[in-house]
Amino acid sequence: MTPEEILRLADDENVRFLRLQFTDLTGVLKNVEIPRSQFEKALENQIMFDGSSIEGFTRIEESDMLLYPDLDTFQINPWKSPDGSRVARMICDVYNPDGSGFAGCPRLALKRQVARAEKLGYTMVVGPEAEFFLFQKDENGQVSLDTHDVGGYFDLTPVDLGEDARRDIVVILESMGFEVEAAHHEVAPGQHEIDFKYAEAVACADNVVTFKFVVKKVALDYGLHATFMPKPIFGVNGSGMHTHQSLLTQDGKNAFYGPEEEYELSKTAKAYIGGILQHAGAIVAVTNPLVNSYKRLVPGFEAPINVAWSEKNRSPLVRVPAKRGMSTRCEVRMPDPACNPYLALAVMLAAGLDGLDKGADPGPPVDKNIFTMSQREKRRLKIKELPANLDAALDALEKDKVVLGALGDHIAEHFIAAKRQEWADYISHVHPWEQDRYLVEY
Repeated sequence: MTPEEILRLADDENVRFLRLQFTDLTGVLKNVEIPRSQFEKALENQIMFDGSSIEGFTRIEESDMLLYPDLDTFQINPWKSPDGSRVARMICDVYNPDGSGFAGCPRLALKRQVARAEKLGYTMVVGPEAEFFLFQKDENGQVSLDTHDVGGYFDLTPVDLGEDARRDIVVILESMGFEVEAAHHEVAPGQHEIDFKYAEAVACADNVVTFKFVVKKVALDYGLHATFMPKPIFGVNGSGMHTHQSLLTQDGKNAFYGPEEEYELSKTAKAYIGGILQHAGAIVAVTNPLVNSYKRLVPGFEAPINVAWSEKNRSPLVRVPAKRGMSTRCEVRMPDPACNPYLALAVMLAAGLDGLDKGADPGPPVDKNIFTMSQREKRRLKIKELPANLDAALDALEKDKVVLGALGDHIAEHFIAAKRQEWADYISHVHPWEQDRYLVEY
């Protein structure tokens, strides 16, 4: 759409306010809301905000930042305000006052890797599977850990009491242009998954951000709380964001499909997977960025902690689904929905492209269930494990020039500093488990 078309549509639909959205380094959605009188100014990239108030952006002495809205992301919210007016949104890149791209903008970090792939003749397409939990609130409106159902994988009402909320989420997403492919109850009580069609990398990350916003909004309408926290409850499966990805060539063919190759996977696909595996220890710091993320990445809950690939089972970190032709892809299973999707896709794409550049060998597929293997057998097959906690993942990140390069100096510095502080806060805190275990015994 052109600026003129956007303004005309806004007036026709009685759009009174426009939300200019972007994310901070942690992936939290931020926005500057402007009234109709400022729409023209916004479309000319003239809306300024205080970047010093945003996690990982700028110092207070250099705080002014500009928002450059992506016109392709103009979307009118399906719901109306009490007075009948509408609110629209556009997703923005963050720029410096001099017109240069801001080094701390996660969306621009992903665009840099997309441009790098395009120079090599490739377009990354991605399809995420983001899981989430719906929890009840107590009589005071505080979030509890009580789930709204006792459902399990693919269950139906009456045990899946979140079905109505999930259906409304799907309806709203479709009204916003999403092609929803599936929606179902997940393994744990209160856990759900909604899958939408793949898209090019930047559009996919935009979709993930929008998806999370819609899920939280609909949950609120139902008196529930939606969370993308990876492991909110001990003893049940956590929430992941399995990320299906492939590369398309300039003529629209799937570069991962090799009908004459072993497993019908091209050399490009194998090298891309090899790059993901070689950099997995550093990637996980970005795709699984919370202390809590590593409570999901433990044995016993189908978590992809083993750095290997397979075309037949789900125990390795990377799985290649059975479909071939245009559907040929790899599924990277470690990310969780708490990640910043722009940064997560940026580092995975950078790792895959590094694999192409170096002809990385992923090794043979591991088609046996790794969860049942002994440590001795895993050592024989040279299967490593992901870092066991956020601290170890940050150590791996600081040593990986490819992943650091994908983030850029500004993002890497601020991201690592923030996560080191998060880890320091965690290890200095006395947790209930410690009190239960040690208070009486010692």
